[in-house]
Amino acid sequence: MAFRHIRTCLATLLVALLAISGGAPAAAATATQAAGSYAALPASQRAVFDDLERRTFQWFWDTTPAANGLTPDRWPGAAPSSIAAVGFALTAYGIGAERGYVTRAQAAQRTLATLRFFAHAPQGDGARGVSGYHGFFYHFLDMKTGLRQGGTELSSIDTTLLLGGVLFAQSYYDRDTPQEREIRALADTIYRRVDWTWMQPRPPLVSMGWTPERGFIDADWAGYSEANLLYILALGSPTHAPPAQAWAAWTRTNDKQWGRFHGYEFLNFAPLFGHQYSAAWIDFRGIRDAYMRRHGLDYFENARRAAHAQRAYAIANPGGWAGYGADVWGLTASDGPGGATMRVNGVLHGFKGYNARGAGLDYVDDDGTIAPTAAAGSIAFAPDIAVPAVLAMHRDYGRWIYGRYGFLDAFNLTLRDPLIPPDAGRVVPGFGWVDTDYIGIDQGPILLMLENWRSGFVWTVMKKNPYVRRGLQRAGFTGGWLERGQSPARGRWRRPVRPIIPAQAGGAFQRAKAGSSSRRATRAGVVATGPRPAPG
Repeated sequence: MAFRHIRTCLATLLVALLAISGGAPAAAATATQAAGSYAALPASQRAVFDDLERRTFQWFWDTTPAANGLTPDRWPGAAPSSIAAVGFALTAYGIGAERGYVTRAQAAQRTLATLRFFAHAPQGDGARGVSGYHGFFYHFLDMKTGLRQGGTELSSIDTTLLLGGVLFAQSYYDRDTPQEREIRALADTIYRRVDWTWMQPRPPLVSMGWTPERGFIDADWAGYSEANLLYILALGSPTHAPPAQAWAAWTRTNDKQWGRFHGYEFLNFAPLFGHQYSAAWIDFRGIRDAYMRRHGLDYFENARRAAHAQRAYAIANPGGWAGYGADVWGLTASDGPGGATMRVNGVLHGFKGYNARGAGLDYVDDDGTIAPTAAAGSIAFAPDIAVPAVLAMHRDYGRWIYGRYGFLDAFNLTLRDPLIPPDAGRVVPGFGWVDTDYIGIDQGPILLMLENWRSGFVWTVMKKNPYVRRGLQRAGFTGGWLERGQSPARGRWRRPVRPIIPAQAGGAFQRAKAGSSSRRATRAGVVATGPRPAPG
């Protein structure tokens, strides 16, 4: 108890000091990185992260059919395949090979099956019988046939997240074997085929998507979001790249999101996934575009401040939600109870289902639902606050929220009354609401960022990719590893020791605000199209 009290006091002091300095950039970030390193933790705490990483990897490995590599959007709930989840899965296989969870040959075999599917999946402008068009893929695909699911949109951002995994595979499988040569060739085919210029009905911005029934979605990617990765990969294309000014056009509205929130000054995006997705693949430490050069920081430091601001928001807890505090924080796109309503501090509140929860200058959307991926997926940015949060959630709530594949997607400690039925998940009397599903695009940041925190592995692999480098350079990024032309030597990455995993524990879309981003899906995975309104 004494140690915990001291740790909390030190953390509070750090928050206060950073708030005074506006979130002191490089030096503070470096100090907190060192203080929160995996190697510095006692063995008992390292074991928690070993277990979490292994279980989260296993979700991708076990739920993805080996024949076609189509990772489900969620599990165990019935769901189509999410192409974004496939991108995280392709990266997960490399992590699994390096950690010794599977062999490199097994990882390559699964990767090859996935890339063969996407390279040869039917493309065309029809509403049925196809998987994509102009190199893009539909957001959701049927798990068995791999064809368009319902009325889902041809998604530019979900195709981008798929490509993150495709390009990872291209750079990771670098051996001169028939299997790995084919992986590299298929990855090249899939990436080069994407026609970014076609997805620009209002150039130089890129549209959010297209459907054969209604044409292009009446919204473009403009302003800071997870589309950071979209424009980098688009600009890196050797075949269908937008003009370089697309990056400047995308950042033109950033000033609307820049400002101070709960003591930290940064480029805001309320849900933490917007800071995590691009950085899961790209190491932004020390490299800056024109916008960040003007503000004297990089996107890595920006994400660190976003995580600290969310923690400060949770400590302030303006909504009066149960459980919020220094070690229980994290709002992002996630599942929620849905349907139920109750009074909290005399105010009637409704609980939402899958929703882009977040807290920032752009908006606050908070119904007391915490997603473990928000903190765990920020661990590479802010280990000083993410490590205690993960350990606390595992220690205090693991009985209910930690199971076969790690953390269930979300929980809510305010909704404790079993007489108030949620639309999904379950209410545990005396504890609160607990989700019963794992979601691929929330499992992904946990796994990739845990590995980046521990070893920098995914970042190291992606630094070798020529398309990623070209995209960053065309976007105007300079400095750090990019300017030095750093291509990490093969010997830099050392295969880690496979951890010993204890016995299995426990039991077992709509996202974004107007002018913000992203995924619109029902729990069944059938997607409406059009401008991206507030979820709900």
